[in-house]
Amino acid sequence: MDINYELFYHVAISLSFSEASKHLFISQSAVSQSIKVLEKKLNQPLFIRSTKKVQLTPEGEILLRHIEPAMNLIRKGENQLLEANTL
Repeated sequence: MDINYELFYHVAISLSFSEASKHLFISQSAVSQSIKVLEKKLNQPLFIRSTKKVQLTPEGEILLRHIEPAMNLIRKGENQLLEANTL
């Protein structure tokens, strides 16, 4: 699995390629390219792009419903490790 689903998650949550790029400290172009690769891999459009904002397609909403719990578990695991490290 070489696709960065965390990147998809941040675009989907913020509905902004630029906000996701700032959060992940990568260029907006890199975000856009990664999303295009993911859409090509899944053979589905995940976002409706316009000049001002981004919207999830129904397929994007389905993917987000599966990725969001995984992201929450990852965050919980990271926090648990950080807490254990401070004790």
